[in-house]
Amino acid sequence: MSTINPQPGIMGITLYKGGESRIDGVEDVVKLSSNENPFGPSDAALEAFRKSSTQLHRYPPTDHADLRAAIAAVHGLDADRIICGAGSDEIITFLCQAYAGRGTEVLYTQHGFSMYRISALAAGAKPVVAPERDRVIDVDAILEHVTKKTRLVFIANPANPTSTMIGGNEVARLADGLPSNTLLVLDGAYAEFVDGYDGGAALVDQRPNVFMTRTFSKIYGLGGLRIGYGYGSQEVIDVLNRVRGPFNLSKTQLVTAEAAVRDTAYTEKCRAENARLRTWLAKALAEVGVPSDPSCANFILARFADQAEAEACEEHLRADGILVRKVAGYDLPNCLRITVGDEASCRRVAHSVSGFKGCRT
Repeated sequence: MSTINPQPGIMGITLYKGGESRIDGVEDVVKLSSNENPFGPSDAALEAFRKSSTQLHRYPPTDHADLRAAIAAVHGLDADRIICGAGSDEIITFLCQAYAGRGTEVLYTQHGFSMYRISALAAGAKPVVAPERDRVIDVDAILEHVTKKTRLVFIANPANPTSTMIGGNEVARLADGLPSNTLLVLDGAYAEFVDGYDGGAALVDQRPNVFMTRTFSKIYGLGGLRIGYGYGSQEVIDVLNRVRGPFNLSKTQLVTAEAAVRDTAYTEKCRAENARLRTWLAKALAEVGVPSDPSCANFILARFADQAEAEACEEHLRADGILVRKVAGYDLPNCLRITVGDEASCRRVAHSVSGFKGCRT
């Protein structure tokens, strides 16, 4: 019998399952299960990607200086306090690797992103869950669950899969209520979909116990390349760079992301189209008896009477060639998460759900 055993906590990890992309026997599949930008990356990003192919034999730079400078210039950040990774997922892993471990706790909320739990367990820490209130982060509940063992607190704002968010005053109250040895991590994967929102960057500049993560997978349309970044105090960045692999991002990732972040006109176009279609889709579904909370992201969380109805609607959508995300694993069994696609996709969803509700009346 083998005595080669993994570290405690590893076998408690449930493997992450991404949104489906195929339906057997169906060619014209509308994939609305992974919150991808239906318009893809900008032309500038695509051109940078193509040009990078001539440098595939070269090692990439280890300091990510050009990408960090571009991010800093566009978002008004300090380039020296930015760290880049393979999606914001890798930054989350760095944080848990550096600050959590056996005998410590990582706190997140009831419907929080599953990578918080996975990364906590991988680091040997204990995951702790604070309840939400009507699918919205509850600051008081989080503070009630903080103990002397809490090292990291993760909140996504806007949140996935709920699409809701809390205001800056509440985030600041949470930061001020945490012990000095606890780091508050603001997951800003969907921050760009909120007009004028900085993802918590100003709070990071004001408080050393606040850290922000962002991604290029959503509004920038680069989910397939896996690029993200974190922003925090110089002390935290120095720590994280000690666990980051020197070549964790390729030259292709770096130059494509730089072009994407600098193309602010395209980003604004995507934000405006998402807002328009998100409003239309939420209204269309509400009119046939499928409500959702006001969304601050690029998806809506459609609510049904119970789990059975949600699962029946998902099967109906699938039969119509439409893939959405079931979220029972996020303690939302009566809901479906539906990405805001292009106009044709949104109309297809509305038509299919209308047909489903009509069959049940």
